[in-house]
Amino acid sequence: MREYPQVSHHGGAAGVTGSCHRLRLSDDRALLVDCGLFQGQDADHADGFGQLRVTFPVEDVLALVVTHVHIDHIGRLPYLLAAGYAGPILCSLPTARLLPLVIEDALKIGFTRDRGLIERFLAEVAGRLVALPYRAWHTLVDDSRHRVRVKLQRAGHILGSCYVEVDVLARDGGASGRTIFSGDLGAPYAPLLSAPRAPWGCDTLVLESTYGDRRHEARRHRRARLEAAIDRALANGGTVVIPAFSIGRTQELLYELETLIHRATDRRWRDLEIIVDSPLAARFTAVYRELKPWWDAEAHARLRGGRHPLSFANLYTVSSHEEHERTVAYLAESHRPAVVVAASGMVSGGRVVNYLKRMLGDPRHGVLFTGYQGAGTPGRDIQRYGPRGGWVALDGERIDIRARVETVSGYSAHADAHDLLNFVRRMRHPPRHVRLVHGERHAQQALRETLLAWAAEKGHGMDVTLGADFPNA
Repeated sequence: MREYPQVSHHGGAAGVTGSCHRLRLSDDRALLVDCGLFQGQDADHADGFGQLRVTFPVEDVLALVVTHVHIDHIGRLPYLLAAGYAGPILCSLPTARLLPLVIEDALKIGFTRDRGLIERFLAEVAGRLVALPYRAWHTLVDDSRHRVRVKLQRAGHILGSCYVEVDVLARDGGASGRTIFSGDLGAPYAPLLSAPRAPWGCDTLVLESTYGDRRHEARRHRRARLEAAIDRALANGGTVVIPAFSIGRTQELLYELETLIHRATDRRWRDLEIIVDSPLAARFTAVYRELKPWWDAEAHARLRGGRHPLSFANLYTVSSHEEHERTVAYLAESHRPAVVVAASGMVSGGRVVNYLKRMLGDPRHGVLFTGYQGAGTPGRDIQRYGPRGGWVALDGERIDIRARVETVSGYSAHADAHDLLNFVRRMRHPPRHVRLVHGERHAQQALRETLLAWAAEKGHGMDVTLGADFPNA
């Protein structure tokens, strides 16, 4: 006889992409948390559409809960629906507004540009979305066998992100208890977002570990590093290229850049162009402005002071492909300093590749990484080999790296090792079981040692296992 609940992983167990976790409550009832795409090295385990195939049962899934709209957490949604999933899609209110934009873009890239097909799919998704307020229990099932409730809590990763509490009362003799899926937890003091607060407690915690082996820079240090990188561009007449995901990181960087420009006394800073070259990022930024009720207190204070952190005079948005090509050529050939924020965040495609192909070979320019670079991605290669004068392959072309390559880890949208420990130790009822996911093995191992040391010090019985030891089902 099986013991429930059971947690299995269909992505994101031994890497940082493809997050998809299944909580099985009985022989015929389950809950799915996220259904994301694999990227970089995580995608190498299967050829072609093999990585996209939904191989787990869907007929027993009571609901899909979406923690946030990054593609590595929702990118397999079209395949999930194609596999026959017919249930609701639970998410926060801001996520419900953002998710259709992400899915539309994913459909254009990976499926079809047929507008009719895209509209029909988006209508299908819209009909499934159930937008939930934070901090309120939502009952999925309440019958003679189970009461299953879900609560979303702010995760501080991107706007609308959440961690998920699942409370199960088994009336048929099965196991009751509370399971928490962290999704991606944000770092404290992130622009626009409130920091995540630890829950009261749980029995089982499925915890991300992206930066489980390191600490981030303090906010004042990361802002100083960002300012220094741009100062060098001003001195050299070069461009600082910042690869960034269209949602989350781009908006946080704009917030910080507005801060630096607002405080600047140097006329060069006052005239510095901030270029967002991503139609999708521009759309997300517009929606972010509409979602001001979910901004944090600091951002609201700026608004009351007449400042507009996502819409300021120096900000310039590139729309068409022709305009993009002209901008790349102009910045590569001129000596006008600029900051370009462009997708994709790991340089695995998108417009940022064209900038880097033209600028990596020129020491006037700089590349600034502010987010995690997955193993096997061009971003990781540039980050690793650039400082030592190496090279990278972009679109099949070898590009020698002479531009400055810098990393500012403090802008990561992920909690670091200290933040992850705080998430656990601030619970009134810490978990007995922790499963570490969404991290490379060395990060999972380091966080496991940290958690076990804390638990031993406090006399708390805790079992910590690595998702890397539970291959994707």
